[in-house]
Amino acid sequence: MSDLRSWSMRVDAATPADRDRAVDVLRAIAILGVVLGHWLVTAVVDQGGGRLAGVSPLRQMPAFIPISWLLQTLAVFFLVGGYAAARSWSSAAARGDSYGGWIKQRLTRLFAPVGLLLIVWGLGVGILVVFGAPYPTVRTLVTLVLSPLWFLVVFALVTSLTPLLCGSAGRRAIPVAGVALATVAAVDVARFALGAPHRLGWVNVIAGWLVPFAIGVAWGEGGVRDRRVFAALFAGGLIGAGALVLWFGYPASMVGVPGERISNLNPPTMAAVAFGIGQCGLALLLHDRLRRWMRSPLPWAVVVTANISAIIVFLWHQSALLTVTLGARWFGTLPGLHTSPDSPAWVFQRLLWLPAFAATLLVLWAAARKLEWPAPAGGHARTKPRL
Repeated sequence: MSDLRSWSMRVDAATPADRDRAVDVLRAIAILGVVLGHWLVTAVVDQGGGRLAGVSPLRQMPAFIPISWLLQTLAVFFLVGGYAAARSWSSAAARGDSYGGWIKQRLTRLFAPVGLLLIVWGLGVGILVVFGAPYPTVRTLVTLVLSPLWFLVVFALVTSLTPLLCGSAGRRAIPVAGVALATVAAVDVARFALGAPHRLGWVNVIAGWLVPFAIGVAWGEGGVRDRRVFAALFAGGLIGAGALVLWFGYPASMVGVPGERISNLNPPTMAAVAFGIGQCGLALLLHDRLRRWMRSPLPWAVVVTANISAIIVFLWHQSALLTVTLGARWFGTLPGLHTSPDSPAWVFQRLLWLPAFAATLLVLWAAARKLEWPAPAGGHARTKPRL
């Protein structure tokens, strides 16, 4: 305990006085929501002949759909991303740094861990093919592993727009958020009411996530500070999402459900964006309370550790699930892991597997972190990681 206390005190003392610690808490919460969401709503089951397929318990048990409202936290990540990008660009511009240098640094930090994931799974898929794994199995595994990468691409694109959004204490970002929101609504009307092709919906991949990102930029510039505005975002977003689900036929799940005709997430619909706005409002309302909580060294040290490796955790959490799922097949069909997610008992059984997923992710994290940040020529490990 004394070592733990000493470590947390060192982390606390090394933190710049002007750092907004609540922002780091929100980022950690967003990553945790994504990880737990995937671990709870993703089942890989055997369909016979060695063919594995991804199945969602939300399709079999609609009563658990409200869980998706708790664990779909991507909007918070974009909110925090907009805040951090605005602050970073403001500092870079004040130093006279070029846009090219700034965006290169941001994207390098974002994509640096991706190469290792692609190499490992490229080799893994090659081995599966050599040993005759059925194509549906390979496709299922690749889809689950690579699906998080779409998020990084979209995040990179909206981040590249930061200089256009910054300026006038949020008076640029707020109108952009409004235009992006109107774009999402127009695309939904075209798709669902006028019969426009489904591919038009992919416009919302940028427009939909630009909304919380732009709100974050305005927040970072000090243009969003009134708690009444936060409350309006929270209430308006959740009421709007609820109304779209209840009266306009949008799916109730805020995550994609395999086999469903419409997904709120791929691409984002107006219901998902409204829900994200509500999440942003709640995050902003909780900001001051979180900042006070982070004055305690131990919770802050835990949050710092989580944030250092946020992208690695995001990239490898599905690999942890698949490692446990495939490795445990040697012991037969195990409940909550290989069985069909079609009963409340499965939910309880899956909860019992979460520690195994977490332990495996910790091993993968340690390996990835070591390979991403190798020791310098002198043989001493770096004291600060790049992320």
